[in-house]
This record gives sequence, structure tokens and C-alpha cells, in this order.
Amino acid sequence: MTRTAAPAPSPTTVHRAGTAAASAQSTVPAPLASRALALDGLRTVAIVMVILYHLHVPQFEGGWIGVTVFFVLSGYLITTLLLRERRKTGTVRLGTFWWKRLLRLYPALVALVVAGLLLWNWVGDYKGASFSAGEAAFIALTYTGNLYRSFWDTTQGVFAHTWSLSMEEQFYLVWPPVLVVLLALGRRRRALVIGLSAVIVAASAATWLSYRAPSGGSTPDVYFSPVLGVVPLATGCLLALLLDDDRFRAFAAGLAGHVGTWVGAAVVLGVQFWIGDDWTEHAWTFGLLMPVTGLFAAVLIGGLVSVRTPVSRALSWSPIAWFGRRVSYSAYLWHPLVIALLGTFAIGWFGNVWLFAAAVVVSIGAAYAVEVPVEKLRARAREARRLVAEDRAARSAATS
Repeated sequence: MTRTAAPAPSPTTVHRAGTAAASAQSTVPAPLASRALALDGLRTVAIVMVILYHLHVPQFEGGWIGVTVFFVLSGYLITTLLLRERRKTGTVRLGTFWWKRLLRLYPALVALVVAGLLLWNWVGDYKGASFSAGEAAFIALTYTGNLYRSFWDTTQGVFAHTWSLSMEEQFYLVWPPVLVVLLALGRRRRALVIGLSAVIVAASAATWLSYRAPSGGSTPDVYFSPVLGVVPLATGCLLALLLDDDRFRAFAAGLAGHVGTWVGAAVVLGVQFWIGDDWTEHAWTFGLLMPVTGLFAAVLIGGLVSVRTPVSRALSWSPIAWFGRRVSYSAYLWHPLVIALLGTFAIGWFGNVWLFAAAVVVSIGAAYAVEVPVEKLRARAREARRLVAEDRAARSAATS
């Protein structure tokens, strides 16, 4: 087949195109082109919300808000990384993706479970336990806690909070392959956005319809259901797909990003301080308020990664960002164990203060005792693989 050469562009056209491309690249960088410190700071805010809820601090009755923020963040970050890998390499190595997540999350979880088992006689019945120590540990380590809590109305005592980790890991067994297949089939971004939006709306409606009033002051089973859990995770994925588009990213980098940051922050914090301890008694809490809060959390995240505002600068402050990056996961894992072990000695507001401080200290220690060494081992393994690959390439070049 004969190819016809395209006419060469004029120097003026080349100059204008180059200038426009450079301008777009400088003002609207690709997602995660540089680490968004404000997102690390947002993690700190979210985990503080969760801990204060478990300490029963007034005005923090809505601990689910912090969990919702975590879910939206997770959906956004993971999807952005998948899209970036596909854009860079033309493919997504799902096995590598799952292995990296396992190495990142599992060692810390195993450490928590071991500590919980050793202390089970003192902490195992924290907020009730439907299982023996071994059964509760098995459920935590197999990432099935949300299923047991939502479908069988059971709890795992001091490991009960691992339900949210289960929700995330189940979602990431499903979403990455689905995304890869749809992109390979040539599905356009608009179709993916519409599909995710439909999932969010349908799951929210199903949650509302399946709500059953809880007995006593317990949390409804639907709260732990994958049907509801998928809503904020998919909302984060939706944000990542939108920001992967140059035009939407340019839109977010302007006034919309500033407005989104302030409005998103105001709504998330407003819900936190407005909601009372009766939130478990209303179907609309789960079918409407939680999805809407996740939506505005996504609006906030979109603003934080798009523009510089006083909000993003505050969240990027080194101590706040460091805690979110380095300690937030450890803090989520370990704070219930600390509360279960020491909570009976904490009296009044001062008791909450030192109990909060104890949870922070334990979390920092656990992060540096478990997560940091594992990360160093992973870095050494990557470096070893790189050196082996370079050696093989050198040998191949020498013999060819």
C-alpha cells in the first residue's frame, strides 16, 4: 500500500503548537505527575475523624465520614495509577498490581492480628465478638470481614474494623480487570464515566431499599455491605477517569478547582459536625447522605490535586502530610486495639486526650517497626532485579 506524505506544517504552526503544548503541560500536569501532599494531609484528617468517633468524642458521631473519605481517596489513587501505567507502557500488569498491594498492606495486618491474638483474653470482646480468636483472625486475614458483618450479622471483636480493608481488597480484585478489559475493547472514557455513574446511583438506591432498622444502638448490616461500599470507591474511580481527560483537567485547574476545594471541604466538615448519633436510624443516611458525602469528598480531592488554595497548603504542611503518608494506615489498624486495652482507664476528656496520644504513639511505632522495614526490603529487591536485568542486557550485547 502506498503512503502519501502529509504536507509539512509551517514554522509558525509548529511554534504555536509547541507553545500551546508547553503551556498546557506546565499548567495542567498529568494526574499524579508529582505527589499531592494535600492528599496525605487529607488522610490525616480522615483517620482523626475515625479515632475520635471510636473515642466517643461529641460532634464526631459520624465516624463513617472518615471511612468514606478513605474509600474515595483509594478509588481515585488506584485508578489514576492504573491509567498512568497503561498510558506509559500500553498495558497494565494485574499480577504485579495485586502483588504490590499485598506487600504494602498485608505485613502490617498480620502484625496487628498476631498482637490481637496474644492479647485476646483482654481485648477480644471489644464491642462484642461472635467468633473465637482463631476464627476472628482468619476472617481478618482473608479480607472477608465485611461479608460476615453484612450478611450474617456477626462481628470479629477487636478485628471488627478490618471490614473496610476487606471492602477495598474485594473491589480491587474486580475493578482493575474490568477497567483493563473495557479499555482493551476500545470503550471510550465517556462510556466508562456513564457506566460508573450508573453503578453509583443503582447501588445507592439498592442500599436505601434494603435498609433494615438495627436493633438497639447497633449499626445496620447494610453499612458493611459491598453494595454500599462500592459507592464511594466507584466515586473515586469516576474522579480519576474525569481528571484523566485534558479538557476536564484544564477546567478543574481554574476557578472550578478553587470552588470545588472550598465547597467540598465545607460539606464534608459540615456533615461531620451536623450529624448526630441517631444516623443509624434513617434509611436516607445510607442511600443518600453517604453517597452525597462521597461525591463532595471527590469534589474536594479534585480541587486539592488541581489548584493551590489555603486548604491545600494547610493539608500539605509537613507534619500533617507526613502523618497521613507514613502513619494513617497503621493508625487505622492499631487504634481499636489500644482503645480496647486501655479504654477502661480513660476517664473524662483528659482520658480521651492521653488515650488518643497512646494510639498515635503505638501507631507510629508499628509503622516504623513493620511497614518501613518491609518497604526497605522491597526497595532492595527492586534494585537487585534492576542490576540483574542490566547484567543480562550487557552479556547479551557482548555476545551479539
